[in-house]
Amino acid sequence: MRSQWECLLQNVGEWQGSFTRLSPQGELIENTPTVVSLEGIDNNQTMRQIIRRTLPNQSIDETVLQYSTLGKQILFFENGAFSQGSIQLAPYSEFGAEHGLIAGDRRLRLVQLFDKTGNLDRITLIREKLLHSTTPERPALQVAHLVGQWQGEAITRYPDGQVSDVYPTQLRIEKTSDTQLVQHLSIMQQGSHHTISSTGRIAGSVLSFETGSQWNQVLLLPDGASAASPQHVRIGQAFFLELGWLIQSNMRQRIIRRYNNKGEWYSLTLVTETKVG
Repeated sequence: MRSQWECLLQNVGEWQGSFTRLSPQGELIENTPTVVSLEGIDNNQTMRQIIRRTLPNQSIDETVLQYSTLGKQILFFENGAFSQGSIQLAPYSEFGAEHGLIAGDRRLRLVQLFDKTGNLDRITLIREKLLHSTTPERPALQVAHLVGQWQGEAITRYPDGQVSDVYPTQLRIEKTSDTQLVQHLSIMQQGSHHTISSTGRIAGSVLSFETGSQWNQVLLLPDGASAASPQHVRIGQAFFLELGWLIQSNMRQRIIRRYNNKGEWYSLTLVTETKVG
C-alpha cells in the first residue's frame, strides 16, 4: 500500500484549468484561468507547488508553496484523490474543505466554505487537465445522468490512523416526477448492512434532501461534477461534504468527508461506482 506521501505524488504535473467561483445556489460569480504545478524535488522528499492565476486585468498572481510533511487535516487515497480542511467545526469560526479527484490526465477539485454563522458561503469548482491532455471536459451534470442502479466499492480512511475499511455499495436513484427524486443507498460495512433512503426536490440544477431537521443540497455542476453539503452546519448534528464526478456515462467517483455531532472530522470515503443494467 502506498504511503500518504506516495499518494500525494500521484498529483505531480502541470495542471491547466480554472477556478470557477459559485454562489451557494451554484450560480456563476467569476472564472479565473489557472496553472497549478506540483513538482517533487530533493528526490521526491519535498513538494514544490506553484499556483498561477490570471487576474481580470491579465496580470499574473503567483503563489509558491514548499513542504515535506503532510498535516493532520489531509488524507489521500492510492490514486491521488484527497480531501483537506477543517478538523473541527467551532463556533464563530470559518469552516470548510477542499476535495480532489483524479481520472487519468484530468483532475477535479472543489472547495466548500462556510461563514462564521455556519451558513454555506462560497463554492469553488476547479477543473484541470495535464499540459498536453486532449481528454474533453464532461457535459454539465443532469438528473438523467444519475438515474439508475449503481454498484460500487467504498474505501474509508480515518484521520486517527485506524485501518481502512473496504466494502461494497449499491445506490438506486429514481425520478418519480419532474420535481422529485428518490435515492436508496445500501452499504455492508464491518459486518452490518445499512440502507438509507431519502427523497429530494428538483429545482433546476439544485437537488434538496431533507434529513430530519437538516437540509442537504446537491448542486449539479459543469464537467459532470456535483457538490453536496448542508446549507447550514452546526455542532450537535452530524453532516458530510461531498464531491462527485461522472467520469464516464456509466462510471462515477465520489469523495465524502464526514463530521460527527461534536463537529469533529472522523472519516474520509472514496466511492467508485458503475451504472448497471
